[in-house]
Amino acid sequence: MADDKRYESAKKKVQALKDFYIHLLVYILVNAGLIFINLLYSQGGIWFIYPLLGWGIGIVVHGFSVFGSSLFFGEDWEKRQIDKYMNKK
Repeated sequence: MADDKRYESAKKKVQALKDFYIHLLVYILVNAGLIFINLLYSQGGIWFIYPLLGWGIGIVVHGFSVFGSSLFFGEDWEKRQIDKYMNKK
């Protein structure tokens, strides 16, 4: 019973990771295409920055929803920092 819950939880986390990486890949590919189109065909200025930044905000929010605070402070981050300062001469 508990293993089933752990399995389902792990499966959801893996799916969330997969969804994020697919989102990131699509972001990179589409925005590379927009940059190419803008620089090659548009004489009126640089407009690719707007979808790049707007969608980029969505990528960051999606990343935080998937990775949470572990994006910057992983589970072992605190331990490594303590070890680093304890071993400092």
